[in-house]
Amino acid sequence: MNKLISGFALLALALTLRATDVRAASPPPLLPAVLTIHIKDFKYNPTPAKIHTGDRVTFVNDDDEPHTVTATDKSYDSEGLDTNNTWQHVYTKPGRYTYFCELHPYMKAVVIVTASK
Repeated sequence: MNKLISGFALLALALTLRATDVRAASPPPLLPAVLTIHIKDFKYNPTPAKIHTGDRVTFVNDDDEPHTVTATDKSYDSEGLDTNNTWQHVYTKPGRYTYFCELHPYMKAVVIVTASK
């Protein structure tokens, strides 16, 4: 009987851990963004993109190939975005932010961030 109870306890633990893994793997919900930059035909559009400090930008991969959104200075990196995947970034300081795709380094773009209104 104890072996049966132990077996059920192990099964319950395994199911709990699996459910936890599934929740951890789901992407976070998208928050409202001021601008959406689309990745299509191996280009970021729009570029240059102009926003204000504190603005959230959503990047959407509309290509059939994976891409990244990687800051030239490595201050942010989306990692690989498959087709239809999205990634968001909030720009907190004014400046000119250049970024590229690590998988296709010739893909380059710019976000220009100005002080909030």
